[in-house]
Amino acid sequence: LRPRVLQETMPFVKVVKNKQYFKRYQVQYRRRREGKTDFHRRKKLTCQDKNKYNSPKYRFVVRLTNKDVVCQIVYAKIVGDSILCAAYSHELPRYGLPVGLTNYAACYATGLLCARRLLKQLSLDTQYEGKAKADGELFTVEEQVDGPRPFRALLDVGLARTTTGARVFGALRGALDGGLNIPHSEKRFRGYDPEAKAYSAEDGRGYIFADHVSEYMKSLSEEDPERYQRVFSQYIKNNITADKLEEVIAKTHDAIRANPEHVPKKNEKTKVDRRKRKLTLAQRKDRIKQKLASKAKKDAQA
Repeated sequence: LRPRVLQETMPFVKVVKNKQYFKRYQVQYRRRREGKTDFHRRKKLTCQDKNKYNSPKYRFVVRLTNKDVVCQIVYAKIVGDSILCAAYSHELPRYGLPVGLTNYAACYATGLLCARRLLKQLSLDTQYEGKAKADGELFTVEEQVDGPRPFRALLDVGLARTTTGARVFGALRGALDGGLNIPHSEKRFRGYDPEAKAYSAEDGRGYIFADHVSEYMKSLSEEDPERYQRVFSQYIKNNITADKLEEVIAKTHDAIRANPEHVPKKNEKTKVDRRKRKLTLAQRKDRIKQKLASKAKKDAQA
């Protein structure tokens, strides 16, 4: 005898996806479908009050990739976003930091470069110098009584997780120390203890100068020298040891402040014109003479 199978009957469920559902269905924006843009957040960051008379609403955009850190000052137009200023971590080797271009220290340096470059572009670099030396202490730019107001922008991190100590806030710290006015809270910075509800400047400074990288370099060189040679091969190639790293980063900050301007990349490749040029009258007559001479020579040999 076959065992009896008890069939469970489901309760009545109303079918929602009927014809009327599909007739009213509205496709989401392309960048929302691709998971690239949070339009709810973008609307709050870009919509300007009508009483501001079409003055642009600037955003300090931070994006992290596998090999680069991107910091941009952007404002929205009807036709699309316009970039006022940009800085990238792949520019840091020019300032003396050839390695670790995506860590917390590199994010800070890129944010600092973007801020100083923008203020130099707007001729505000002498009025708003920011924090001359990075010591981990909190800094907020103060408005001058007789002079222009500091440049204000809103932080735009895209879809990145805004956890405490994230690298996007490292770039924010660099921009703040560079002299930009960006609304923020120290609760997301490295060095903030959520349990004690207090910020430690010493811990914050340690991450700005990559002390966590130095400690890992020392421990790995002692525990596993072979892996150390493989992981930190570029550091070894550029003669950067754990003890020298802080000094290299400090010199990078000084070099950025000394000359933050963008240097355009030189295009060494020369374009080869492959188009067939039209011959002049003299060239055509000479060509006919050469053909006649060649034919006469062949007839003579025959």
